[in-house]
Amino acid sequence: SLLVNAAGQPRKEKVKLPSSLQGRKPNSIPNKKIEDPVAGKVNTSSLATTRQHLSGFHLIPPRVMLGVLKEGCTYAATVILKNVGVNFSRFRVKQPPPHTGLRVMYTPGPVAGLQVELEIEIFAMVIGGKDTDGLEEVSHDIEILTETETLLLPVRANIL
Repeated sequence: SLLVNAAGQPRKEKVKLPSSLQGRKPNSIPNKKIEDPVAGKVNTSSLATTRQHLSGFHLIPPRVMLGVLKEGCTYAATVILKNVGVNFSRFRVKQPPPHTGLRVMYTPGPVAGLQVELEIEIFAMVIGGKDTDGLEEVSHDIEILTETETLLLPVRANIL
């Protein structure tokens, strides 16, 4: 029950359902584009009666927290872009501006029921400006443009 916890006592706060169970994805903006009739679509009898939208991507992990980085060094993290739909879909990554030190390396092309690895690379550099006690925070949302939505991948790091 949602009214009691595992010990059988009444809950003090409301249970938060994960976004996957709520039917929406975090950090995504749906596209207004009408579905392309030429796109690779699967039309089987088992899918003809479903009402769910059987396309889209999930990011694993949904955000990248790199922690404290040493200035002048290059760091990398891998994010998996998984196609959770039944149709093959294409995507592209909008590269971050150069002043962030971020770069995304990937192989473009269709993702048919598989997954693609995105290599997030950061060159830790301090831009300058006001004195921040030796720490500068890098915070940027990488835009991944798909056929149905725009996914936002938050990348956070502190440069020492």
